[in-house]
Amino acid sequence: MKKFLVLICLFTILENTYSQKIAAFSIYNSKGKKVSVKAMFKNLEKSEIILFGELHNNPISHWLQLELITHLYIKNHNLILGAEMFEADNQDGITAYLKNEIDRKTFDTIVRLWSNYKTDYAPLVEFAKDNNIDFVATNVPRKYASMVNRNGFEVLENLTEAEKKHIAPLPIDYDPELPGYKKMFNMIPGHNSPNLPKAQALKDATMAYFILKNYKTNYIFVHFNGAYHSDNYEGILWYLKRIKPNLKYATISTVTQKDVSKLEEQYKGRADFIICVNENMTTTY
Repeated sequence: MKKFLVLICLFTILENTYSQKIAAFSIYNSKGKKVSVKAMFKNLEKSEIILFGELHNNPISHWLQLELITHLYIKNHNLILGAEMFEADNQDGITAYLKNEIDRKTFDTIVRLWSNYKTDYAPLVEFAKDNNIDFVATNVPRKYASMVNRNGFEVLENLTEAEKKHIAPLPIDYDPELPGYKKMFNMIPGHNSPNLPKAQALKDATMAYFILKNYKTNYIFVHFNGAYHSDNYEGILWYLKRIKPNLKYATISTVTQKDVSKLEEQYKGRADFIICVNENMTTTY
């Protein structure tokens, strides 16, 4: 009997050890302390604007996005959703679909959708549609970002008044000394252009502009974006705080590690909450 109990104990220890090694993800606060999904969601209920930074092909990010908005909705919070993945000039098509004025086939035709839309973002849009929640296209039309990447902010002055409605108001506020933009400037040695971070800033400024334009008092605006657009409290958040510093903001980032049992030093302080995903996790594309 004693031998049997010893074997059971050994099996339990081995099982727990193996389970830890193959954990799918862990969540940490900004200081690197592990927190539960429940605790993160509870904390986020206090926010007015949440920037959910994802890795675009990471299924854990997308699953937790849907879980978060479901949790907030069940808790009777008024929600507004928005995303980098939709460009501002496609707003009419999104709104028409949410209101059942067009069918899904027409929506797929008139709205520029990312290649991973069906697996990663359609669940969010369908949730908004099913629950009568506004979904905001916040990103700058990519053609304007490309123009800035080639010729700088000055080229935006040549846009028509109708075209300018799809970008942040001019002139674009820009700080080239922000660490994220400086890092982008030095990304490709020998090919660094001062306009590359400007194109990024145009995206960040435009997303912040449309978030605040559509935000309503007593609502929680949950915005989905690549983590690099809000990591280290820069990017979108920098623009948001310059316009509305007193709103309650929260940021989430997503990172990958070989071992998710402890957050690496380089990721501490990156966001209010860091979703640390096993680097062997299956990707959506």
